[in-house]
Amino acid sequence: MGCKALFIGGIKSGKSKNAEEYTLKIAKEKPIYLATNEFFDDEMKKRVQLHQEQRVDSFTTLEEPLDLTRIIKLQRSIVLVECVSMWINNMLYHKFNEKDILAHLEEISKMDTNTVWVINDVSCSVVDANPLVRKFVDINGRISQFLAEQSSEVFYTTAGISVQIK
Repeated sequence: MGCKALFIGGIKSGKSKNAEEYTLKIAKEKPIYLATNEFFDDEMKKRVQLHQEQRVDSFTTLEEPLDLTRIIKLQRSIVLVECVSMWINNMLYHKFNEKDILAHLEEISKMDTNTVWVINDVSCSVVDANPLVRKFVDINGRISQFLAEQSSEVFYTTAGISVQIK
């Protein structure tokens, strides 16, 4: 199996930047940046543009909001998946369930592709009154645990600092 690493942290914690630096450091050839975002509004477009400017031309960027398996299995270079939480959101929005989400990740975990995952830590918030938000937080937490179990390295990021916890 290929190298698997997970970067987890809060929104704007610096996890994406640190995951990018980590990926570039271990890549033997130009890495793949697998962007999972769907553009819902102008603010999201601005966030994406900032990420694109941040990584300049260091990565080959592929965009896929749903079928990560299809993209990852075709790659020879290391793949940075940014962001798993957005992908979970997309999957739920398009009526996939937790079993479908986990099936994708289980298939990917069996591949020999070097994969670096970025996911939001949403476990430190209060229990939301909205059932859909609670569902997302629960699934995101369980997926975080699955990815951490599958990864040889796990980094927790806060204030721009990533600390290896596995």
